[in-house]
Order: sequence, then structure tokens, then C-alpha cells
Amino acid sequence: MQYSAVHVRANPPGRAKLASKLVALNLAAQVRASQRGLERTTPAAIYLQQQKKKIKRIWKRECPGRREQPGSSVLQRELETTDENGFGELLRMTAEEFEFLLQMVGPLITKQHTKMRRAISPRDRLSVTLRFLATGKTFSSLSAQYRIGASTISQIVMETCGALYQLMKKDFLKTPSTETEWRAIAQDFESKWQFPHCLGALGGKPIYIQSPVKSGCLDHNNKGRLYVTIMAAVDANYKFIYASLETQDKVSDAGLFSHSDLCKAMDQGLLNFPPPEPLPNSDITMPYMFVGDEAYPLRPGLMKPYPNKQMDHSQGVLNYRLSRARGVAENAFSILANRLRVFRSTIFLEPDKVEKITMASLCIHNFLCERRSEAYTPPAFADLKNGDHSTVEGTWRSRGHGTLQPLEQREEHSALVTAEMQRNLLCDYFVSPAGCIPSQEEHI
Repeated sequence: MQYSAVHVRANPPGRAKLASKLVALNLAAQVRASQRGLERTTPAAIYLQQQKKKIKRIWKRECPGRREQPGSSVLQRELETTDENGFGELLRMTAEEFEFLLQMVGPLITKQHTKMRRAISPRDRLSVTLRFLATGKTFSSLSAQYRIGASTISQIVMETCGALYQLMKKDFLKTPSTETEWRAIAQDFESKWQFPHCLGALGGKPIYIQSPVKSGCLDHNNKGRLYVTIMAAVDANYKFIYASLETQDKVSDAGLFSHSDLCKAMDQGLLNFPPPEPLPNSDITMPYMFVGDEAYPLRPGLMKPYPNKQMDHSQGVLNYRLSRARGVAENAFSILANRLRVFRSTIFLEPDKVEKITMASLCIHNFLCERRSEAYTPPAFADLKNGDHSTVEGTWRSRGHGTLQPLEQREEHSALVTAEMQRNLLCDYFVSPAGCIPSQEEHI
């Protein structure tokens, strides 16, 4: 049987009306959804929506033809072989000193490659960390130089600083614990700065940081700036032999010392100081001691200068000799801030991270001072003495302290009679033929 076109119908009349109604309802639903800011919940729509929300985080910036040599690594390798001074300015150390640190810390910061990508090498991890400490640049700025994501650099710096401190503190930030070790420090102070029986110079500085979201427990100075404070003891060669950081309570140098474990160990006799002995070429018996400025308490084991008001000649001499000895602490902090310039401006990190990079920096400072690295401390950078024992100021003074300024002084009224007697005896000794030096009269 043949059918004409008139008898063939694609859809019955009732079904066509139903389809039209469904289309209309679907359109109306889409309109209502769009008005509410919603999209269709089909699988395709959900996938597209997820792709829009996903923000790609950069782990390592790609550069055609240089995938294995990110950013400044290329410059560093060129400087290692062609420009020793340039390498020193880049990382504040020589290539040999960099390799020494790399061999030490490399195994602790090495990461495994994955199927998705190759791990950043320990050389690059150490390099970007040292560059951060040397310049104080932001992680975003270093990201452009090294072609590594800023968040990845932040993690690398914290991990590497933690590893450096963990491995170096035993050899390069060790507080003496034997009588022999303390005597060696005292001998250096006597021969270099003409102050006998000195075990170290005390000093404290603020390190300015960015205010975290919750910063109620941290210390602010009178200008409202947020900071953590560091109190340290320094030997005659500008090396730190003790350091502690404080992030709570508004305290001066003296307050930091009084609350430190160094002070507690001194009070309990745990540090094995040498016993009191006669001063050189004299029968005056004197204990061994630290030296500090006016902010510190006068006590046995800690000498401070006389107040500047109404001093006689011999007291002025003692203050001058004392200032020479405690000047090593000022030098040490200033060298640190001028060579590791992260301390010259506000650090945009939380206090616990600032503590981690500070302790690692002190270890690096001591390591480079011990090796007498000219890349770190060029000739005449620190204070020196002449043949007549006068002091030649170092070139760091023309560059300033950065943000490592002296802490506010708060006078402590807890001087003991014994300490006063010791100071008076030192005062008499320094003007006697046995204890005087030629240059002291010129500075009174």
C-alpha cells in the first residue's frame, strides 16, 4: 500500500503540543536560574564551572630552552667561573664557601623527582635562600629572578633556614661551656681591646616585622611599629656566642637579659666561668664578666659604665675602656645588617618565621667571620685598632644600622655593693701604670 504525503505525520498532534510545552517550561526554568545567578547543572556545566574556579599555582616558571636552569642560577654559574667579586655581591660569600654550605645542608633539603615534574635542586634552594637573606627582597621579586613560584620560594626559604640552623648551631652558634673556652674569649678581649677578664659584650636590637592579623601579644615601640627583640652576646672577633629572641612584653636590653636562659645559667653557676683571678700585672683580684651599656643592670658578672653625670677622670677612663670592649656587639649587629640586608627593613613575615631566619643568619655570619671571608667582611669594614690601641672606625658606619637600632633604655636600680666595688677597682686599675693604654687620655 502506498501512502501519500498527506497521510504521513512525524508526530501525532497531541505529542507535538506536549513537546512544545516542555520546551517552554525548560526555557522558563533557565530564565529563572539565570536571574538567581545559577547555571544549568548538567555534567558539562559543572565541569566548566570547576575549571573557572580553579586557579593555577605556579611551581616553577618555564623558560624555553632553560628548563633545568631557572633564573638567577644561570648568572650564578657564570659568576662562579668568571667574576669572583660579582659572586660575592650576589650571595655575600665566595663560591668555595657556598659549596661548603651546600655539601653540609644539601642532603637535608634534597627533594625527590615525581612523575609530574622534576624537583628543585638543593643548589637552587640554597641559592634563593641566601639571595633572600642578602637582599631582603620580597618572595614575588625573587620569583621573577629564579622563575620559581612565590609561595614555593617562601616554603624553600623557611625549610632551608631551618636546616641551616639545625646543622650549624653546634659549631657556629655555640655558647662556651668550659673554663678553657671562656679563657680563650677573655684572652682575645685583652689582646685586641685591652679589657681583661671579659667573657663577651651584650647587646640588644629590635627586628621590625609586618603586623600579622592577630598581633596583640607582640611588642610595639612608641611609634606603633611592630617588632621582635634579639639579645645577644658577642666575642672579641664579632661572632655571636649566644642569642635569644623575645616576641612578648615590652622590655629593654636589661629586661631581655634578666629573662634569658643565659642569666639563669649564670645565677645557677652552670657555665663554668673561670674563678676570680688577679688582673694582669696587678694584685687586684677580679671575677670574669660580661660588659654591657647603661641599660643593663650592674651585678657580679656584668659590668656597665658609670652614669655620664659628674664623672671624675678615672671614671671617664673606665667608660672609654668599657665602650671599646662592648663596641664589638655594635659592630657585630651592624655587619649582620649591612651584609644580610634582610635586617635593614621591615620583614613581612610572622614572628616564628623571623626567628627561624634570624638564627640561621647568625650561624651564617659566624661561619663567614670564622673563615675571614672578604666577600662578607671586606678589609676595614669592621672597627680596627692601631698600634697605639686607638680605634679606627669601620666603613660600615657610613652605611648605618638599617632597622637594627638600639633598644629603648630603661634604667634598672638593682646594682649590688659587690658589683660597685668591682667597678671602682677596675676604675683604679685602668689609670694605674699596670692597666693604662696610651690612647685613653685622648678620648676623655
